[in-house]
Amino acid sequence: MGMTMSQKILAAHTGQSELSAGELIEADIDLVLGNDITSPVAIREMERTKAGQVYDREKVVLVMDHFVPNKDIKSAENAKTCREFACRQCIKHFYDVGKMGIEHALIPEKGLCVPGDLVVGADSHTVTYGALGAFSTGVGSTDMAAAMATGKLWFKVPRAIKIELKGKPSKYVTGKDLILYIIGMIGVDGALYESMEFCGEGVKELSMDDRLAVCNMAIEAGGKNGIFPVDDITLEYVAEHLSEKNRAVLGEKASKEEIKAAVGKTIGRIYEADEDAEYEKELVIDLSELKPTVSFPHLPSNARTVEEAEKLGVKLDQVVIGSCTNGRISDMRQAAEILRGRKVAENLRCIIIPATQDIYLQAMREGLLEIFIEAGAIVSTPTCGPCLGGYMGILADGERCLSTTNRNFVGRMGAKTSEVYLAGPYVAAAGAVTGYITSPESLV
Repeated sequence: MGMTMSQKILAAHTGQSELSAGELIEADIDLVLGNDITSPVAIREMERTKAGQVYDREKVVLVMDHFVPNKDIKSAENAKTCREFACRQCIKHFYDVGKMGIEHALIPEKGLCVPGDLVVGADSHTVTYGALGAFSTGVGSTDMAAAMATGKLWFKVPRAIKIELKGKPSKYVTGKDLILYIIGMIGVDGALYESMEFCGEGVKELSMDDRLAVCNMAIEAGGKNGIFPVDDITLEYVAEHLSEKNRAVLGEKASKEEIKAAVGKTIGRIYEADEDAEYEKELVIDLSELKPTVSFPHLPSNARTVEEAEKLGVKLDQVVIGSCTNGRISDMRQAAEILRGRKVAENLRCIIIPATQDIYLQAMREGLLEIFIEAGAIVSTPTCGPCLGGYMGILADGERCLSTTNRNFVGRMGAKTSEVYLAGPYVAAAGAVTGYITSPESLV
């Protein structure tokens, strides 16, 4: 029996020629990631074992993004713990205030993950990097400690779901709408400990930002990971986002064509699923039939089309556009397209968070920040803040927020009686203008 794309990557990192679902393996790790909430626990655990040095100072990445700039003394102490550890260990990739971004937008942007990599991070949304053709998954802080010390971790080889995409999405339909639709169809446990493997002609119709958003929310269906095949769009992205190390290997004057050719040889490795790979189930989705989608409280699987949602007259108190799901430059552009020349509704707070410093700068250069501010929104430094109910947008009793984040559990963004509705940037921006969940087409 053949192997899936994910199984091939895992096999390559164990030195085995083949694997099957359910096997327990020990695999070599290419990248270990932590943030200002999860890393302090991992750091204390690693130091308690007397492990000494991290296995590779260039393969451990610490990103200060959840409560940074620090919101209180506890968050300041957490960041200090990470800062001091990074200094002691000479961690090459430590991103603090001024350099940090939301980790799952920053890692691809910095070229720290490439096709074929095996990445673990002490954050559930580490699944994001499957968009690049890597196997990436979230782990606990104690597993992060073990990975930092040894460069290895145990895994159970996951089963897989094949998701074939066809057709082309219509205007206002994004990767966020696709993944909300899928979660609505299969449920929050519909891919429990399984690889969500995307394929088909429709893949080429999704931008890299779309794919990153889709893989980011694979965990919301219970997935062990989400993964896309490596195609020209992937190679183009990797060529444009080379890490310093890979750029040094290829040379500063390497052409984009030479860089793209190096992917799979000097940089990373490309894996494809076998034709006879075994899948638990197979889904076929026609992108042309999708509509902008909204997930109602209190589960991402409670999905409805925006037209259905609009009829219910859901009044909003807040809109958040950002996060590791939808804080990239295309998301900023989509929000600006709706907000340009319009005003945020009275008595509504609109918070926009570019996911990295580079995205912030690009949005500024394109005049997007001016559009946001003139509309009556605020623009924040990169942070996860409101997504997890941390800061920069906490909800009071009974308040409702339409958000481009990835979870809408009870109390996720504040008070237990508050409500979070999930959507893409187009729908979120339209809601900011009208004060209700609104189809973008209603504003045309």
